[in-house]
Amino acid sequence: MMKRFFLTLAAFATLGALAQSPTLTIYSGRGQSLVEPLVKQFEAETGIRVQVRYGNDAQILAALQEEGARSPADIFWANTAGALGQASAKGLLRPLGDTLLKKPVAFVPASKTWVPVTMRLRVLAYNPNRIKAEELPESLLDLPRFAREKGLVGRVGWTPTYSSFQDMVAGMIALHGEEKTREWLLAMKALSPKAYPSNPAMLDAIRAGEVDLGSTNHYYVVRFRRAGYRLGMHHFRDGDAGNLALVTGAGILKTSKNLAAATRFLTFLLSPQAQQYFVGNIGEYPLVKGVVLDPNLLPLEEALAKSPKLDFEKLPLDRALRLLRETGVL
Repeated sequence: MMKRFFLTLAAFATLGALAQSPTLTIYSGRGQSLVEPLVKQFEAETGIRVQVRYGNDAQILAALQEEGARSPADIFWANTAGALGQASAKGLLRPLGDTLLKKPVAFVPASKTWVPVTMRLRVLAYNPNRIKAEELPESLLDLPRFAREKGLVGRVGWTPTYSSFQDMVAGMIALHGEEKTREWLLAMKALSPKAYPSNPAMLDAIRAGEVDLGSTNHYYVVRFRRAGYRLGMHHFRDGDAGNLALVTGAGILKTSKNLAAATRFLTFLLSPQAQQYFVGNIGEYPLVKGVVLDPNLLPLEEALAKSPKLDFEKLPLDRALRLLRETGVL
């Protein structure tokens, strides 16, 4: 009887410890299928329970503003630096210490309210059976002219509803202004491009011969190549908007009541094992030293040099969305 009593006490003690341990709440703009295994790994290694709310960056920003001080969120893990910049400008994020901020090799924001975690590059995916690599234009701005000259009207794909495409348009505005970007969008529309809801859908269409090319994120091409498909990947000249770096990152919200756990999670995202996960499982570029890159990718220094030098916290996303609507692309 006494033995059973002590077993019951032990069970209650375990339940009590679980009940008292805080739950880390993450609002993630990163896709569940991409990052959930990493979240589970963090839970297993630390014993910290994690609850994740998934959505796109715009949805999460809207939710955070609506919830205000009542928000249960500890961390905003975003798909784009622009969204983190907006969160910072709205006063939603806490300043971070140098211990975290000194880990990434690039893209550390002036606001010091979030850490860059990984990088994707915009590239041009194409069907190498239909297009020769040496013929491709050196600038994204020249893509409409190239497509017309090669008889590719109706053979171009794009993803105007996808956040990375919208970031690229914002990058074009930052580099070239609204009028030149408007001209580019209208010239692209004149090609009768086929719109796809996602990058994998567009790349599958390129693979199947439905279209011949489309601007995408580099890691989607990497994944299709790993699956055995033959797809071309073209980088424009250094500094071109078509090579825009898309930086993912995370920050701790001012509403967080679990600062120690939140800091531990950001530290984990910048650890060698997490960074290697991003490289091996997603195909992204790491942003800390000591991580083995996919040999099919450009070295990190070369990849960084491809992107235009912009303040990634201040990409004019609102202006890009307005322009996409005005031109009828959205």
